[in-house]
Amino acid sequence: MKNNILLLLLFTTLCLRAQIPALDNYNQVWTTQSNNSSESMPLGGGDIGMNVWVEKGDLYFYFSRSGTFDEHNTLLKLGRVKVTLSPNPFEGKDGFRQELKLKDGYILLGQNNTKIKLWVDVFKPIIHVDLESKNALKMTASYESWRYQNRYPKGKENNANSYKWAPKGELITYKDSISFENNGVKFYHRNRENTVFDVAVKQQKMESVKDQMLNPIANLTFGGFMKGDNLKPDRTYLGKYQDTDFKGFNLTSIKPSKKHALEIYLNTNQSDFSTWDNGLKSLISANKNTAKQAEKNTQKWWNNFWNRSFIFTQKNQSTAKDSVYQIGQNYQLFRYMLGCNAYGKYPTKFNGGLFTVDPVYTNKDLNFTPDFRNWGGGTMTAQNQRLVYFPMVKSGDFDMMKSQLDYYVSLQKNAELRSKVYWKHNGASFTEQLENFGLPNPAEYEWKRPADYDPGMEYNAWLEYEWDTVFEFCQMMLQQKEYAGEDIQKYNQFIISCLRFFDDHYQYLAKQRGRKTLDGNGKLILFRVQEQKRIKWRIMPIVRFRLYR
Repeated sequence: MKNNILLLLLFTTLCLRAQIPALDNYNQVWTTQSNNSSESMPLGGGDIGMNVWVEKGDLYFYFSRSGTFDEHNTLLKLGRVKVTLSPNPFEGKDGFRQELKLKDGYILLGQNNTKIKLWVDVFKPIIHVDLESKNALKMTASYESWRYQNRYPKGKENNANSYKWAPKGELITYKDSISFENNGVKFYHRNRENTVFDVAVKQQKMESVKDQMLNPIANLTFGGFMKGDNLKPDRTYLGKYQDTDFKGFNLTSIKPSKKHALEIYLNTNQSDFSTWDNGLKSLISANKNTAKQAEKNTQKWWNNFWNRSFIFTQKNQSTAKDSVYQIGQNYQLFRYMLGCNAYGKYPTKFNGGLFTVDPVYTNKDLNFTPDFRNWGGGTMTAQNQRLVYFPMVKSGDFDMMKSQLDYYVSLQKNAELRSKVYWKHNGASFTEQLENFGLPNPAEYEWKRPADYDPGMEYNAWLEYEWDTVFEFCQMMLQQKEYAGEDIQKYNQFIISCLRFFDDHYQYLAKQRGRKTLDGNGKLILFRVQEQKRIKWRIMPIVRFRLYR
């Protein structure tokens, strides 16, 4: 027995040592520049996602962050950056190389004795662009924004927000505040007083408890500051990328140099503006001369991320098309993108996460801004979200599951208030197509409803009885104990509240039909659930939950 244990330990050690070199086989390497943003490479860390590409000799990247919801619950990107060098080392086709280094979590690109490294601090919301060249170069870093003016989404473009196909009047995506300040560019979006939260509360007759409800988008400010030690404001310009007009703000190097460093500091805060602004300034001042250590800490985090769980497939050198190897590569790349939102306040959205690009490349009829995504920004489709998060149990990525599980817990009170207001009973009532403030999506709830229809239900043939998806996330909470050995007491009351809703609500419905709330065997009757089937259910055994205390 002792020898078996030693052999197992030796085998585990060899696997851990071997996996990092094997991981390099899955790095994405491009030897030609991209045609447009759809040919971009993902990069990120903490709760930041970027799309990086080189096009016609210029470096571009979009950047996004978890939780940047506007007044209509659109998940807005934070902007686009363009980097131009002179003399331009990216002219010509020979020698170009762009590589996603999975092991350490960064992108390295270069040509003609110039290298640019892009990486994101996992522990602080800071983006780094570090350049080294054999020859002194002049650099212009431009912050580009399509929200330099108000925009008016029409038709399908509203699928990106919570109004979807049923906006109430004309919607405005309000312009951001963008300006030169202290040799850098400051940019931010601050939500106006009235938001889709207010509209949904009124629509769904929850006004009596509005002051008790969590409202995650009121007074929300998000944005950041772009700077570099050798950069100063130059000028602004107007342009168009694909089909979207924008305004650019140039920062140009004071003098040519063999080294350049560009940094973007991000802050998101639900507070007054001065608190947000002071928080941004504190982030900048606290990180002077700490980039090298931050880089080491970030690389260590990614190394540990890959070491704790891995699946590798052998590459077949005898065939050009190796589907088994391709499956393995796709697994690494998808897990990498999930790891970029490990510490997000909000879960990774199933509809593109932090890595959406100009939608016209998906469908030529979607001639919208880069902020567009189908199925909303602040709307969560639980039956799709579960597919993102269930595999993390087997991959050992328990820390990445917390944003999804804690998201539900944060909405528990709002879900319990629904039960109190509509039906005068207890329990957390969660619907499908759920907003980030715990109410049904306004369009799915439906504006044209019969006058006597139950206000607690969505008037929707697909969703009206779909309340059970929350239990799949309750199961994930319990699996934190089973698989990771974590103390999950903080989830117990949430799970109990979700169970209590079904107990109280189906007894409530039974009373509408007759005298008895249970059948002759003392079982609760669930007349309709997601699949519209009649089910007899004992309350506690059905889900086979164990509550750990």
